[in-house]
Amino acid sequence: MGYGLVKVTGRDVSLLDLGVLKPGKIKDGYKRLQLIFNTVSGLITQYKPTDFAIEAPFFGKNVQSMLKLGRAQGVAIAAAMRHGLEVTEYSPKKVKQSVTGNGNADKEQVMKMLQTLLSFKDSPKYLDATDALAVALCHHYQISSVTGAAGKGLKGWEDFLKKNPGRIVRK
Repeated sequence: MGYGLVKVTGRDVSLLDLGVLKPGKIKDGYKRLQLIFNTVSGLITQYKPTDFAIEAPFFGKNVQSMLKLGRAQGVAIAAAMRHGLEVTEYSPKKVKQSVTGNGNADKEQVMKMLQTLLSFKDSPKYLDATDALAVALCHHYQISSVTGAAGKGLKGWEDFLKKNPGRIVRK
């Protein structure tokens, strides 16, 4: 399971951190879930994000894998909610479309585009990390656009302006 954090300063977006949770030799499934919860909680405590976005599960044929993925995502979501963060979920296709312009892009294409957009050179060892980073960037794009923000419970321009005073430019 990967994670990615971006820092937004005005209109600039930069890479803050990315990585993967590697349970290693932990065989007990519940201990693995505890590791996910604790790691996500630790990242939230360390970086103090204002938003939490996650990729919706991709439905595969292996029921056991889907069950494990669902549990892992549920624990990550619970950690975010425990810290008072609102959770937003994006489909894999939406994430790829937002980052590369192609909803069918492969993991390597997503990584290369992220390297270009966020100006980092090192290729992460695990593409799960760049997948998570792509979710973070997708979320930023969605909440930064007026139409994306309007979809987050806003009731028109007046409400948007009230909730986004920093976006008002007075001339």
